[in-house]
Amino acid sequence: MTTATRQRSETAEQILDLAETLIQTRGYSDFSYQDIADALGIRKASIHYHFPSKADLGVAVVNRYIDRFDAALAQVAGDESQSSMAMLNLYVQPYLQFARTPDRVCLCGALGGEMPALPEELRARVSHFFTTHQAWLTKLLKRGVARGEFHLPAPAPKVARAIFGALQGALLVKRATGDISQINDVIAVIKLQLAGPA
Repeated sequence: MTTATRQRSETAEQILDLAETLIQTRGYSDFSYQDIADALGIRKASIHYHFPSKADLGVAVVNRYIDRFDAALAQVAGDESQSSMAMLNLYVQPYLQFARTPDRVCLCGALGGEMPALPEELRARVSHFFTTHQAWLTKLLKRGVARGEFHLPAPAPKVARAIFGALQGALLVKRATGDISQINDVIAVIKLQLAGPA
């Protein structure tokens, strides 16, 4: 967690919480400081005090999201006693949590759909999230193979990309259809493929 995150005021955290939800449900381009001000009962000047521009707010939201995910991934990877499948189960939990909501998707997945319209610094942070997660999954897959727990149909980096893309895509399809079995089925098939022949 960054020093800036630890030192933020309660108002700044409320702004970040709401901005994160708005991006996940409506998109970066479809919310304004006025939306946040109205929802929180504060003046737009209060938002500008903490986040001078919308780009500053977007980067702060993504950085906080990355910090949370990084901490969770480090905790999962730090427990060598767990099976690789158990680690994968922990990894997919946030996707399942988003799928249980009416319209939320992964923050960076939502932003990924708007990449051409995003400020450059925000695009860089979203790209970092994607590459970091694919690298983490690659390490997990290699660990699973080394321990005889996983059987891969292709090199680990390619399988990691397939898993990451499938999870992100399943969330979008679930939001469009309202059918949570979209994400459940994708996860079930991923596990079956990794487990290999019975």
